[in-house]
Amino acid sequence: MASSARPIKHTDCNNKVELEQVNDSVIGKGPAISISGLEFAFGKRPVLTGIDLVIPRGVAFGILGANGAGKTTLVRLLIGRLKPSAGTALIFGQNPGPALAESVGYMPQLNALYEALTVQENLDFFARMLGLSDAKQRVRAVERAIELVDLADRADSVISELSGGMRQRVSLGAALIHKPELLLLDEPTVGLDPELRNMFWQHFKEMTRSGTTILISSHTMDDAAHCDTLGFMRGGKFIATGTPDELRQSTGKPDSTLEDAFLHLSQKSVASA
Repeated sequence: MASSARPIKHTDCNNKVELEQVNDSVIGKGPAISISGLEFAFGKRPVLTGIDLVIPRGVAFGILGANGAGKTTLVRLLIGRLKPSAGTALIFGQNPGPALAESVGYMPQLNALYEALTVQENLDFFARMLGLSDAKQRVRAVERAIELVDLADRADSVISELSGGMRQRVSLGAALIHKPELLLLDEPTVGLDPELRNMFWQHFKEMTRSGTTILISSHTMDDAAHCDTLGFMRGGKFIATGTPDELRQSTGKPDSTLEDAFLHLSQKSVASA
């Protein structure tokens, strides 16, 4: 997906990230995510510090950072599981919460499936929970999700019989069951083999082309390379943002990897603190 050329944005001063519209077909519809002055603390321990972030619709935005950087906390704030200590986080101009359940899909890092139910039963349950009350509509949605994650031959298998990769596929199907406008993914490809990871990303790219916004938190460079735009997180704040190519070029060295860029910008952030 094409994006406008722009310099990498460092956030040492006010931790602000402002992304341009990337998908021309959705310009003018307003941002999918708008965060202002967001802070969060567990007790007296700060976890997120003064984040400002605007994500337009129809892009894949990746949050890359080590464990403990604040990625999962940010995602949980965006789905309304946590409340900010200060600032605001808006989804399509609204506060996160149950009212947005039909517009937002969420795939947690930990398995949230029911072990004793089959693949089909799990997906039917999540479809009901997400407002698909019409039986015929729900059946179609479940069939579509099963086909999308390529589990038609395991639809009647109970979750406890499935491999870790298959469970990940069911979790993705549950997040997609209601065709959300925004998809929040917390480490969705952890433990997946390269072929299955590639299948996930084919789905994600098809979704952004159709206007869905995806926010993915990850600590893997493979996920990062697939995103339209990345935000590097360290110590509860964004230290830089840009396209994968822009971030690689930040090192000033040819053939730099995203890992090189992350380490370079992390060291620069520490030096300027």
